[in-house]
Amino acid sequence: MVIGMAGFTINDAISKAVLHHMSFGQVILVRGIFAFILIVAFSWQQGAMRPLRVLMQKPVALRVGGEVCGTVMFLAAIVHLPLANIAAIMQALPLAITLGAAVVLAEPVGWRRWTAIAAGFTGVLIIVRPGAEGFNQFSILALIAVVFYTVRDLATKKIASEIPSLFITLLTTLMVTLTGAAMLLPLGGWSPMSGRDTGLLALAAVLLLVGYHCVIMALRIGELSAVAPFRYTALLWAIMLGYVAFGEIPDTMMIVGASIIVASGLYAFHRERLRHRQRTIGQGVSRLSLDGL
Repeated sequence: MVIGMAGFTINDAISKAVLHHMSFGQVILVRGIFAFILIVAFSWQQGAMRPLRVLMQKPVALRVGGEVCGTVMFLAAIVHLPLANIAAIMQALPLAITLGAAVVLAEPVGWRRWTAIAAGFTGVLIIVRPGAEGFNQFSILALIAVVFYTVRDLATKKIASEIPSLFITLLTTLMVTLTGAAMLLPLGGWSPMSGRDTGLLALAAVLLLVGYHCVIMALRIGELSAVAPFRYTALLWAIMLGYVAFGEIPDTMMIVGASIIVASGLYAFHRERLRHRQRTIGQGVSRLSLDGL
């Protein structure tokens, strides 16, 4: 999980660097082409290819749509925000997913986790600071990205298990890349690229795949409540890269808000772990009772 978060955050830093002299439509397109080629080769080798009509299934379409819109909002925001700030806002995603699961999927959420969700979003407001002199309207784009990514992850839970995860990644990458191509002209057209820019975007594509693969491995091999908190290492990577690459120093309000988000997220994971343990014990007791009968 730590390696996966490093891959995602370094990819974000690369995107932020090249976005200063090309549109995010071009970044999405070029990075997506590299990623698509790699994923097609890997999917073919793994036998994960499926018909394109899979995209017409509602959960798949929602998942892909959420990823496309979230990526556009995220890249539109990252060029105008410090890397650590946008990373901190993104850390509210697990809490947003818990909220969405309660509202949309009717999953049970106790008052303690509701309190953690409220505290986490308070931390986001501290970072965003609506109405303050230093408020950056691009923070709103980052929050919208969180909403779309929440839709993406909730829809993923509804996708049929027989559809390989790798093929879902392939469809997502394809649609994100096509979106970049569609946005290229409205955002000013093609900007000349140096060999350095091309190499950086190729590296970003590889890092994205490394990130996805490591996260999937972590979630499949490790216990969710044990590995999920390590998602917050992305914030440490972002603070370090923001300082080294862009000279960004987090202010006090950002540190306070991020600390609240991380603390509330860790508490929510802790409550989920307890709930899972109680459910497991309850199922074990029921089985013993039935065996006794």
